[in-house]
Amino acid sequence: MARKLHRGQKLVIASHNKGKLREIEALLRPLGIEAVSAADLGLPEPEEDAPDFAGNARIKALAAAVASGLPALSDDSGFCVAALGGAPGVLSARWAGPSKDFAAAMALVNEQAGGNPDRRAWFVAALCLAWPDLHTETFLGRIDGTLVWPPRGGNGFGYDPMFVPAGGQQTFGEIDPEEKHATSHRARAFAQMLVSCVG
Repeated sequence: MARKLHRGQKLVIASHNKGKLREIEALLRPLGIEAVSAADLGLPEPEEDAPDFAGNARIKALAAAVASGLPALSDDSGFCVAALGGAPGVLSARWAGPSKDFAAAMALVNEQAGGNPDRRAWFVAALCLAWPDLHTETFLGRIDGTLVWPPRGGNGFGYDPMFVPAGGQQTFGEIDPEEKHATSHRARAFAQMLVSCVG
């Protein structure tokens, strides 16, 4: 039986990524759940050394829940490119380096993909809800699409400007943020969480 979050409850968002925080807060707002970020609480960022998105999400959520004494929600997500064997994947943030230079990271993806005609790409998001007693619930979302170059659009964050979702014409960097929030990998994982854990 999944454990429930309730309206008015305080929830720590276990992230220091401002773009990710904005998206998660927008998804939580209609639920009446009060979101506070790990950064606002001064919580340290744990070492993310799991081999997959779900494992890294669990590390972050548990660290924030234990440190704060509150339920915590974390997201581990990444950009995967078929021509690169699924890379950068769980290393998506690391490809941007310590300065989080995603323009450089996108250039590296394009350089490594080279002239490969396989332009398939996808985003994956793993959401983990954790409680201070170490109970966790994990949800996975994925959206498929196409790698494009050069990057287009100033909305979104990370690799959004080089990804066109299947059936679309605009990149995640060009579409309205509300549209992205409704259809993204994160939204798909979030929808599963709503069904199981929000009551």
